[in-house]
Amino acid sequence: MAPPNDAPRAGLCELFIADGADEGTRLDSFVAARLPELSRSYAQRLIAQGAVRVNGGASGPKNRPLRAGDSVALSVPAGESLCVAAQDIPLCIVHEDEDILVVNKQKGMVVHPAPGNESGTLVNAVLFHCGARLSSINGVIRPGIVHRIDKDTSGLLVVAKNDGAHRALSEALARHDVTREYEAVVHNNFIEDRGRVDLPIGRDPANRLRRAAGVRDGRAAVTHYRVLERFGTFTRLALRLETGRTHQIRVHMAHIKHPLLGDPLYGPKKKALGVESQMLHAGLLGFKHPRTGVYAEFSCPPPEEFERVLRRLRALRFE
Repeated sequence: MAPPNDAPRAGLCELFIADGADEGTRLDSFVAARLPELSRSYAQRLIAQGAVRVNGGASGPKNRPLRAGDSVALSVPAGESLCVAAQDIPLCIVHEDEDILVVNKQKGMVVHPAPGNESGTLVNAVLFHCGARLSSINGVIRPGIVHRIDKDTSGLLVVAKNDGAHRALSEALARHDVTREYEAVVHNNFIEDRGRVDLPIGRDPANRLRRAAGVRDGRAAVTHYRVLERFGTFTRLALRLETGRTHQIRVHMAHIKHPLLGDPLYGPKKKALGVESQMLHAGLLGFKHPRTGVYAEFSCPPPEEFERVLRRLRALRFE
């Protein structure tokens, strides 16, 4: 039987580590939640076909309860595959060594290829720069990709050059042992100077393109924020992720009535200040180096577009 339309492209490989919030979760639910494009029925089919392995061995039944620390590997059976070509696309490299590559991704760049976006991605650029020196855990579509940020979010990503580095970084992410701090401009003012949003995130039952906070069967999600600058009707924030769910910052901020300026999916329909995409920048990334175990931290300033909006807000504040 052919996979459903919302199934991932054949040849996709992924490795996930269950965390404390996944304790007792059914295997099929876990797989479907980690890959939003995958329906639960298709996840069950992959488990039955042996395409899902737990802790390096057979997965067992679809309703197998997971434990924190379990590794779940998914390989979509070979079939139609996406040809990913190396492309000479400029990269802003913040750090590089034999194990990792830390890149400042530009706003507007997709991280990995997908139908309709098969070129011009970060993966195309990294393949040209690194050649075969990338981890193979995530297969030919996402070589070296450990974590992702949205197309219209700029900032830091770490790419793994070998499988050992990839596994170490994936496990650190699962333990919430990676520092990820973002800068954002959001709507409305805050009374408090800092706070915490602790609300599970899952699919929005009314819109498959969106995620929603507080939904049934959502996965644990925690975002910490602090005010950097106030502009009356807008606020500049620093946000630290304790977890890393799809659209987490965008969903949490919208839920507490502070949607990101320019967010077309979670923000107001009427554009403010002419900004057409979310004002969100991944400016700080820190982790223990997968080979040495020594903590390393990297930072990069927001792009000029972000700074231009801040200058305009500062000017409006003093008019």
